[in-house]
Amino acid sequence: MSNVDAQDLKRFGYTQELFRDMGGFSNFAISFSIISILTGAVTLYGYGLDLGGPLEMTLGWPVATVFTLALAMSMAELCSAYPTSGAMYHWTSALGGVGWGWFVAWMNIVGLIAAQAGINYSCAQFILPFLGIPVSPRNVFAMFAFTLLIHGLLNHYGVKLVAWLNDVSVTVHIVGVLAIVIAVFFFAPLKPLSFLMTPSEHPSIHAPYIWLFFLGLLQAQWTYTGFDGSAHMAEETSNARRTASWGIVLSVAVSGVAGYALLMALTLAIHSVPAVLAAKDAQGNTVPAAIAILATAFGAKIGNALAALASMAMWFCGLACVASASRAVYALARDRGLPCSSFFGRVNKKYGTPGPAIWAIVVASLVTMAWSGAVPIVTSLSTVALYIAYVIPVIFGLRSRGPASWTTEAKWRLGSWGPAINIVAIVYAVFISIILVMPPNQLAGKTLAGVVGALIFIYWWTVRGNFKGPEWARSAVLRTGDHHE
Repeated sequence: MSNVDAQDLKRFGYTQELFRDMGGFSNFAISFSIISILTGAVTLYGYGLDLGGPLEMTLGWPVATVFTLALAMSMAELCSAYPTSGAMYHWTSALGGVGWGWFVAWMNIVGLIAAQAGINYSCAQFILPFLGIPVSPRNVFAMFAFTLLIHGLLNHYGVKLVAWLNDVSVTVHIVGVLAIVIAVFFFAPLKPLSFLMTPSEHPSIHAPYIWLFFLGLLQAQWTYTGFDGSAHMAEETSNARRTASWGIVLSVAVSGVAGYALLMALTLAIHSVPAVLAAKDAQGNTVPAAIAILATAFGAKIGNALAALASMAMWFCGLACVASASRAVYALARDRGLPCSSFFGRVNKKYGTPGPAIWAIVVASLVTMAWSGAVPIVTSLSTVALYIAYVIPVIFGLRSRGPASWTTEAKWRLGSWGPAINIVAIVYAVFISIILVMPPNQLAGKTLAGVVGALIFIYWWTVRGNFKGPEWARSAVLRTGDHHE
């Protein structure tokens, strides 16, 4: 562990409790694993194909990649200035006030819990066919709960093992993508390239195509969540002001390139769009579109083997998400911002992990999936909640930019391009957050509205007079002369 990093953390008023032995590659790996192109792009492939057709894959992914990079770069600069486990919560507390910080912390936690539910449920859907088990709702939920339990145990008792597994995860993702792409282009019958520009012919929703295209962006946008994981692991990363920031940006950039290759391969291997969307197994259960494509192109055995690679990637994704989400809970509890904060802010002295926070995420994810009952709902909820948490500190960061502002603390900087990149990121995040709670995902919007309403009520009646936020962040607010409680 670097004494320089520990002293840097001490400036924020915190002692080094978590093990700081994560290098730059491992920090990148945590965000890359949570983004998990073999989870988001594959899980919601049928959703995007139904609404936008092959054209959704061809244009939607690049659109989401470019604009998400603007947001990731904006967040990376903030992370470099405030390299703590609190991430967006701490950035917002320092630049906009502890009230806004508390709200952002909860949006981040809610988004990560919903993401965890979607990731592990999708993983269960892909594992069962490989094991020869019917993909019935009961079987999927049982496997979902089992994977959550394993992820909780590993994160609680094996922080070094989790870091190593996240490194392995990068290999699994790259090998998985290469295996599918090479298999498709060398051995599967392919559609002509003109097929990639085909819109949806019989979408399940009747609306103008541009609207269907925007709705279909959920496929790409849910994939591009979780890159804040590098920031949450900053207190466990050496040279965090640089490496955590690069972890955020590179995870999005590498995912953009690899993900596009994967989507193009899957799309060109489609035999029939209606058949893919209507695929059933022998028991009459719906088969995920990506599995149907691979099974049609290569046969059931090879298709299931390739799907098994995707399920491994999803498993690693869920493991990394528990790590990231638990640090968000731990950071808020450490500052007395949660009920039973002394309990949820505990760190196991032997293993150096926030045990109660880890199990809180596991249980909450289980409840969330049971409540929603559908992957598109939890993915939409997680995407919008996370993008709200991402964009609010960027807004305050833009407002506070200047020669003597927070940017002077950052070692990873956007320079003169900063304001323009911030504005692009803000406009797109607001736009996509509105789009993704529209029908058919209105339950996500209603649930999020209920969560926001409850948070406002709780803050106004119980938190406002008691929660002080991190002391260093309150001092930073005082230096700007602004209060936004």
